[in-house]
Formats: sequence, structure tokens, C-alpha cells
Amino acid sequence: MNEKPKILVVGSFVMDLVALAERAPDLGETVIGSCFKTAPGGKGANQAVQAARLGVAVDMAGCVGDDSFGKEMLYVVESSGADTRHVKTSHDHPSGVGHIEVQAGASGVQNRIIVVPGANYDLLPTDLEWLEEGIGDYDLVMMQLELRMDTILYVARLSRDAGVPLMLNPAPAASLSDELLSCVTFLTPNETEAAFLSGIQTDAQGRLSGKSLEDAAAVLRGKGVDNVIITLGDRGAALCTADGIKLFPCVRMPDVKDPTAAGDSFVGTFSAGYVSGLSIDNAIGLAVHAAAITVCGYGAIPSLPTLDMVERLIEERGADKTIIAGMK
Repeated sequence: MNEKPKILVVGSFVMDLVALAERAPDLGETVIGSCFKTAPGGKGANQAVQAARLGVAVDMAGCVGDDSFGKEMLYVVESSGADTRHVKTSHDHPSGVGHIEVQAGASGVQNRIIVVPGANYDLLPTDLEWLEEGIGDYDLVMMQLELRMDTILYVARLSRDAGVPLMLNPAPAASLSDELLSCVTFLTPNETEAAFLSGIQTDAQGRLSGKSLEDAAAVLRGKGVDNVIITLGDRGAALCTADGIKLFPCVRMPDVKDPTAAGDSFVGTFSAGYVSGLSIDNAIGLAVHAAAITVCGYGAIPSLPTLDMVERLIEERGADKTIIAGMK
């Protein structure tokens, strides 16, 4: 038996290069920015760090380049408490990078992101053959879509065959086979990703609501996913199961700076809560509070909260404390 619940994250490492400006440039235009930062990230690393900061045991498998970005990202993930012994170093490609434009103006804070996967695509199924005997050591497997699809499907099949719950965050949006979706226990798309995967159109503001939200959830659940959790940005999240759709409101914050890692914070927190014994509803409640803290910082990993920070916000907002019971 593990002393702590244990999660395996098979995912990406990406060094974020973040530029802040009042508005994003149009084609052919240059604008003057107000701030530039580098911050370790990548959806896999973000989610691994978030789960580790909430107190669960986390192993991470992935691939970085043999460069300074790779070394820095490994150091940061290890410092969070995650185990990186299964991270491969590529000598063929540099570490992945993300170019992030953060627009902070009168209309609010928005971002645009370009990810160059680099070494992340050098993680092959053969690098993960140890899981054929070891996957049963984990209470949950987490993946995203910043890796090769054959690697993702390989791990998904192993999870299904071993009866280990699989969390798939389908970002960035990509076509997914019915076989892959049938292996998934929890699918956590945002509205854009849910629309892409289901073929249901969003409205003019890029949102799913009412009938379109129900239809998108029905399509995804029809492909064999028992639990679809659609993140709705500043409207919170929707849990879509056989019992219908339940909405969880966003936790409003007065000082939103950068929404870059909010989704990863949500997914990492939900997963940590779930393996710690929280109900699905309470794990989502915990996750919306963690994501609210995340948007108040710059950069991905630097903005991810600890359990104490989430607990303080829950107390400040007068939320039901049962959503964090069992996490300590």
C-alpha cells in the first residue's frame, strides 16, 4: 500500500516565453510590451506540479532536451515533490517551448499560445514499456495531447487493461479515436476543445451553453467517456454524467493577471482530490478554487497554489469546507 495516493503523469515539458501587452499585434504589426518572463510549464509538468503541491505522490514520465531549458524544468518539477526518474533526455531535439502573448486591456485578460513540442515528441511507447508491469502501482494516470498520439494510445490501453482510472485533458484540441475515448474515465476539455471533439458549434462568443452544452456532452459520453467535465472559463465548469449536467460556478477574483495555467490547475487539483477520496463534486469544487488562485499570478508553474493557499481561499469565501476534507 502507498502511504499517499499516487498519480502517474505522462505528459509534456514546455518552457513558456511570456510577453505581456495591452493588446496583441495584428498581422505585420509590432506593439510595445510591458513585461517579459520565462516560466517552466507544459501541460504535463503543470498538472504534475499542481497535484504534488496538494500533497499526493506524483511520478512524471516525459522527455526534455539536453539543454538549459530542460535542466531548469526538471529542477522545478522535482522541487515540487514530483518524481522525474522516468523522464527521458533527447539528444535529437531541444526542449519544447511555448510562445505566450498575454493581452491585458480594458476588455480583460486573454492569451494566445503557440507550442513548439520539440523533445516532447521523442517520448515513444518503447520508453514506457516498464508500465506493462508497473501501471498497477498508480491510483490514476493523467495525460494531455502535447505528446505523440501513438504514445498516448499505448498508455491509455495499458490503463484500461489494468483497470486504472485515466484522466485525459484533450488539449491542445486534436482528433481522437473512439478507441482512445473508450479508455478514458475523466475527459476535461474546455469549450473550444469540447466543440471540436463533438462537432457541436459554439456561439459567437465561443461558448457552449444550454442545448449546445448538453449536445456536446452527449456526443462525448456516447463515445464511451463516463465523466465529461467541461471547463467554462469565467463561468466555472460543467460535470456531465448519466445523471445530467451540473454547473459549478467560477470563483471570482479581484486581480486576474494571466489565465495561462488555469485549466492545468483545475485538472491537477481535481485529480489530486479524486485520488484522495473526495467525491467528484467536491473534487471539482476544490479545483475551481485552485484555478481561481492560479489566474492571479504570471506564468504557469509559478502561479500554481499549495493546499494551504486553496484552504485559505475556501475559508475566505465561506465555501463548504467538506470540499477539502480528506486532503490533509
